[in-house]
Amino acid sequence: MLQSYLQTCGYKVTVANDGLKGLEVATGGEAFDLILLDVMMPQMDGFDVLKKLRMSHLTPVLMLTARGDDYDRILGLELGADDYLPKPFNHRELAARIKAILRRLELTTNSRQQQDVRVNHIVLSVARQLVHCHDSALNLTGTEFAILHLLMLNAGQLVTKDDISEKVLGKKLMAYDRSIDMHVSNLRKKMAAVTSDDKIKTIRGAGYLLKTG
Repeated sequence: MLQSYLQTCGYKVTVANDGLKGLEVATGGEAFDLILLDVMMPQMDGFDVLKKLRMSHLTPVLMLTARGDDYDRILGLELGADDYLPKPFNHRELAARIKAILRRLELTTNSRQQQDVRVNHIVLSVARQLVHCHDSALNLTGTEFAILHLLMLNAGQLVTKDDISEKVLGKKLMAYDRSIDMHVSNLRKKMAAVTSDDKIKTIRGAGYLLKTG
């Protein structure tokens, strides 16, 4: 059903009916713009697929999780998912989430001539999609990259969670939505691996601020 619907929306869709096959296809020779990843699959569940996928690929991933299961959502984000959608869902909502992720990628592509951004020993190259922190490369997902880019462009200033959600995820921030928190937490962990300097400050109840020094 999803394949037929997405094809009517103009997308080319490749389907894998189990986790092992999905991982094989996702890491094969074909480059995909987006992966829709269900949690419950035979052979290998979505979490294991995502964990292995992130060892070699940063392809954007939209996870389809059980309705109301916060554990699934949080774990998926911790493992590097870009967004999640609880089941059952409206097909139009799925299409909107897909468009938001692809729009972010398109904006990044259209910004490739921008100069590198340098703040507090972090160098972000839009053109090469690379980030170095204290001269060490950071392996970021597309969403983590976009959040860091937004924080760096507004270094020293508060960036609200609402702004991050709308500008990066392309959706309004819903009550109790922890996706932004998890993406920033992942950013912090990756930075902590190369420096003891906590560069992102949490403004409780409001958002985040990238320290300038």
